[in-house]
Amino acid sequence: MGFGDLKSAAGLRVLNDFLADKSYIEGYVPSQADIAVFEAIAAPPPADLFHALRWYNHIKSYEKQKASLPGVKKALGKYGPADVEDTTGAAADSKDDDDIDLFGSDDEEESEEAKKLREERLAQYESKKSKKPAVVAKSSILLDVKPWDDETDMAKLEECVRSIQADGLVWGSSKLVPVGYGIKKLQIQCVVEDDKVGTDMLEERITAFEDYVQSMDVAAFNKI
Repeated sequence: MGFGDLKSAAGLRVLNDFLADKSYIEGYVPSQADIAVFEAIAAPPPADLFHALRWYNHIKSYEKQKASLPGVKKALGKYGPADVEDTTGAAADSKDDDDIDLFGSDDEEESEEAKKLREERLAQYESKKSKKPAVVAKSSILLDVKPWDDETDMAKLEECVRSIQADGLVWGSSKLVPVGYGIKKLQIQCVVEDDKVGTDMLEERITAFEDYVQSMDVAAFNKI
């Protein structure tokens, strides 16, 4: 079990594939498992590994609360797909020839040439980081909004739902779907930014229109 060397491109690809259908390393909420894997990554994953980058940016937002997240942090090799060899121990004992020592050694006196080279590489590294585009994690959600009975004004119900406005929320297409006994439910699509809008907030806001809405359910939820 493991991700391999998460400082390598191969390790990050394994992590990206692992997160293709998961929001977190373990379970359904951020935990110490996410912190353990996050701390093993040297820099944000590249933009083409969008599952890993989405997860990385999300866990980074918990930096100040990481100590309070649930769970017990385990060795890195305890997380990840079962069919990947854990190479974290070997990676710790060896040094990658391609690694850049950004800060030099405290035990050796730097020559002027070495100091200049270190500063140039540090500047290049910071420049590359600043040019990386920010990736906004989004989800497409299909909601089922159910009225009280067949006498509920469904046009007014939909008007109420669409009146909900929030940063990171965009309403899409909708239709009325028969559920029986002459009652129809509103099925409506929306796209949300994961860090700004959640299903709990949508349910709270929609069911607040209690004269029209009996309940709200998530019919489909897909990462974009």
